[in-house]
Amino acid sequence: MSRSMHRLALAALIAGALGVTGAARAGDFPSTPPPPAAAPQLNVPTPASQTLPNGLRVISVRRAGLPLVTAQLLIRRGGEMDPPGEAGLASLTANLLTKGAAGKTAPQIAAAAEALGGTLNASASWDESGVGITVTTPRLGEALALLADVVRRPTFADDELSRACAQALDDLQLMLSRPTTLASLVAARSVFGDGAYGHSRSGTPASLKRVTRADVVQLHQALYRPDNAILVLTGDITPAQATELARASFGDWKAPATPLPKAPATDGRSTLPHLLVIDQAGAGQAGVVAAHVAPPRSDADFYVGTVANAVLGGSYSARLNEEIRIKRGLSYGASSSFDPRRGSGLWLAAAQTKNPSATQVVTLMQGEFDRLGSTPVGADELAARKATLVGEYGRSLETTSGLARQVGELAVYGVDLADIGRYIERVQAVTPAQIQRYAQAHLGETDRHVVVVGDAAQFGAALMKAHPHGRQLSAKALDLDSSTLQPPAPTTTR
Repeated sequence: MSRSMHRLALAALIAGALGVTGAARAGDFPSTPPPPAAAPQLNVPTPASQTLPNGLRVISVRRAGLPLVTAQLLIRRGGEMDPPGEAGLASLTANLLTKGAAGKTAPQIAAAAEALGGTLNASASWDESGVGITVTTPRLGEALALLADVVRRPTFADDELSRACAQALDDLQLMLSRPTTLASLVAARSVFGDGAYGHSRSGTPASLKRVTRADVVQLHQALYRPDNAILVLTGDITPAQATELARASFGDWKAPATPLPKAPATDGRSTLPHLLVIDQAGAGQAGVVAAHVAPPRSDADFYVGTVANAVLGGSYSARLNEEIRIKRGLSYGASSSFDPRRGSGLWLAAAQTKNPSATQVVTLMQGEFDRLGSTPVGADELAARKATLVGEYGRSLETTSGLARQVGELAVYGVDLADIGRYIERVQAVTPAQIQRYAQAHLGETDRHVVVVGDAAQFGAALMKAHPHGRQLSAKALDLDSSTLQPPAPTTTR
């Protein structure tokens, strides 16, 4: 008997043993998905918080069971602090923390963390920068000493800076070659204009070449200080132990006499039209993005916005993906994100499609934003989206690092730490009427910014006809450092 015949015979025997036929299998599958399960009950201890005399806030959440602790040192400032013309400086500064400190080289720091059973991770986002590590409980004191070294005593060696800038530039060039990523960067500029949230947090080709060691040192000295920092410890640790260990590694960290620099205005003035076509000649696909200003994280309707985003495009089964991918096959995926920040945040819907279908995707995307405000969400749909949110949140708290991230976000944005245990209750309380009112207030058509990046020869004329006040720009001529996306006009001398 051949191998293929043997496999067929074996499959038939298995099917017979199970009493399964093709017809029976088809009939046994339900035609509709099962209803969402009941929301789980979370038992998350309320975080304990204490502030050291030097201004460092120490937050701990005890989770007994495994001898693990995650430590995160957070700075209450991030990419919004990049000076004009120096986009990417905050990210570079954070990334360089682990590349040399207190007499240790980057390989030595990595080896020291590995010897403790952990890895140091440093990064900067909007509104915060930080370094974190997860280790076993007995090694936590050593881990905090290492964390203190990289945060307080970084070297910022010239060769490491050059290497970091080169790597960031390579990453950026790849990002800019992707239509949807470029559309997202342009959309942020369109929404926030010359405000701090309008620039590229990853830098620009021009800004990354301008950054000097003096710039990095100056930003670090201004922002990395105990009265601007939060130490979050989650896992097998008590509040008393957390305070004692924090004092040992950070108690002698002194705040400078100079005041903390004020955060710049994050919302700015935008002179860009609400529809932008960016011609990336020869691009195989088009990136379509629609954006809105979102209320800040402190807004009372944060949970309404969270659920509204889940309905719009927060998962595979949400509306954008249903309409654009599942029903019409116009994209491999369409989604939305809700990113509230210290200042105004950002709503963003995105999809990548064939160039000829870009106009259709714009219409579908706008229609789904509008539907949120015109028609109440059905009970079954709302229950399914809430179940997705609750499940994701529960999974995020399963690890000490995930718990630290959630607590850290609350602390950075000044939210009551007890909200860590209220998420499910607040999500479940959101009603269809609240979502509809929220969409009417924040997601209206007149406040929407649409950006399409791709081969404009295949869709530009149709879009500009539908939106006569729009503007078409060349991707090659974009200046991401400029709030107008165009380089300044050359000066003439007489």
